[in-house]
Amino acid sequence: MTDSSQFSLLGQRRFAPFFVTQFLGALNDNVFRNGLVILITFQGVIVLGMNHSQLANTAGALFILPFFLLSATAGQLADKYEKSMLMRRIKLLEIGLMLIAAYAFLTKSYPLLLFVLFLMGCQSTLFGPVKYAYLPQQLATSELVGGNALVEAGTYVAIILGLIIGGLTVAIDPLNQYLLSASLVGFACFGYLASRQIPITRAVDPDLRIDWNPWAETLRIVGYAREERSVFLSILGISWFWFFGSAMTLQVPAYTLDVLNGNETITTALLVAFAVGVGIGSLLCERMSGHRIELGLVPFGSIGLSVFAVDLYFAQPLPSILAVSSVSEFLTRPGSWRILIDLGLLGAFGGFYSVPLYALIQQRSMRQHLSRIIAANNIINSVFMVVASVLSLAVLNLGFSIPELFLLLAVLNVVVAVYIYSLLPEFLMRFLAWIVITVLYRIRPTGLENIPSHGPAVVVCNHVSYVDPILLSGTIRRPMRFVMYYRIFQIPLLRFFFEHMRAIPIAGAMENEQLMNEAFERVDEELEAGNVVCIFPEGAITRDGEIQRFRPGIEKIIERRQVPVVPVALGRLWGSWFSRRKGGGVRKVPGRLFARVPISIGEPVAARDVTAARLELLVRTLRGDDR
Repeated sequence: MTDSSQFSLLGQRRFAPFFVTQFLGALNDNVFRNGLVILITFQGVIVLGMNHSQLANTAGALFILPFFLLSATAGQLADKYEKSMLMRRIKLLEIGLMLIAAYAFLTKSYPLLLFVLFLMGCQSTLFGPVKYAYLPQQLATSELVGGNALVEAGTYVAIILGLIIGGLTVAIDPLNQYLLSASLVGFACFGYLASRQIPITRAVDPDLRIDWNPWAETLRIVGYAREERSVFLSILGISWFWFFGSAMTLQVPAYTLDVLNGNETITTALLVAFAVGVGIGSLLCERMSGHRIELGLVPFGSIGLSVFAVDLYFAQPLPSILAVSSVSEFLTRPGSWRILIDLGLLGAFGGFYSVPLYALIQQRSMRQHLSRIIAANNIINSVFMVVASVLSLAVLNLGFSIPELFLLLAVLNVVVAVYIYSLLPEFLMRFLAWIVITVLYRIRPTGLENIPSHGPAVVVCNHVSYVDPILLSGTIRRPMRFVMYYRIFQIPLLRFFFEHMRAIPIAGAMENEQLMNEAFERVDEELEAGNVVCIFPEGAITRDGEIQRFRPGIEKIIERRQVPVVPVALGRLWGSWFSRRKGGGVRKVPGRLFARVPISIGEPVAARDVTAARLELLVRTLRGDDR
């Protein structure tokens, strides 16, 4: 794991040219789309009988429809061919499309512009799998969160600039779009030049035979995505974010005109607030996750999305009768700052939500299939975004206002979040662990590299408090199965979490011999499956802060299954709210909250050298005087 800042990647050839290439592509997309939407919305353009609100949602659907139609082919191409070559050719295609767009803007051919928007969606479809599959080939695992955060933040900075440039180029000369046309072609050319500096990135499956049948290949790549349950549920989570985000942002121009009684400048300001929020939230992910893939940020993000979508409804539920034409004038109106803050925080929590999910997909997917799994993600994303456009049109046509649509999306977000976290409790467990280790304590781990990256292992640790499993699961990124005293397992409030952590309750032979034997069987099954099992060999939480004698159960486990054992020591937890009093109960007066808690992880002990006494000595040594 590296402690260097994510920004150091911007000075390295393996990342910088790629970052500039994707940045300029996102910038061009948004200059084009924003320029088109503003022209349609504020110049009263009617295309095929559709008004500005209908055209905005139709334009969104046209742009993302190719992700559904072409992603399967794009994923195969990205796995079969060298990636820097693919990116250069895709950027050449962008130059051609921008020349057509420039002609259409100058001749005011709006049907042609909608067709070009569809073709730009095709070009973005080809680029998506290459972009996200490139990162894990060039970055270390500890750099994935930072790399994805920079890409996400860069994309939304590009959106900000695209909104500003698209809006300004239209506003400067609304009748003749020479400046807008020149900008589109220029950015495409600069993007191609940047792509020529991207280092060669080998094909992961050069012998792949391309299946040009999009339907058959779509089913196949979705099958690849479903092989790892956490990957597929992460894809569903990302797709929901795109549903939510596209449904919200597509309404902003009409929201500005119909509810805020504003103009193009106000639209740009609102979208800039959202984009700035996403950029800030994305960049904060690395700091908040400690250079690791922190799934606890995902529920945190989803909570924020609903809270601030609801508040956006209450910020201005009814249309304003006062027209505004400038940002300064808008900011003097009651409630305007609240609207901007709501949109900014929606973006920030969207960053917390999406960045860890992208990194998880890149980490847990089979490398040989990664581009196609990213393509499957794009397909499912596109389905969700098309449904978002259709649902938005349907809700608005039923007579709902745009603020009421925001409220509906907030409620739907709660329902979807509860459903996803019930299917994969790891997200919720990581969230609770993240809250504990970042809010209640200041965890200081050492020796994390001693935890095997794969394969079975047993972790042995001293037992100081009721939250020891949560602290350990929040620190060690491999999922662990905890063996714990059955009476602690049965504590009402904690039992829910322990069950979802797949903890294994155990009792002494004198209390319940059958439960003890069942526990040893389950431990062996988990180790046979290649998982990490954590036990507390003292058999109970300490009542005086001292490490008690390790019981021989660990020896019985290793006799049955020869796996390495990793000693771990928890320090400075004795006396905290969640530790025990000498009488046995939980402390009623909080103590040592926000304390720095060292978690020291020793080198693995080979199975042949395992004894309870040796492990106890190792844990005592690791803890030292940090009682």
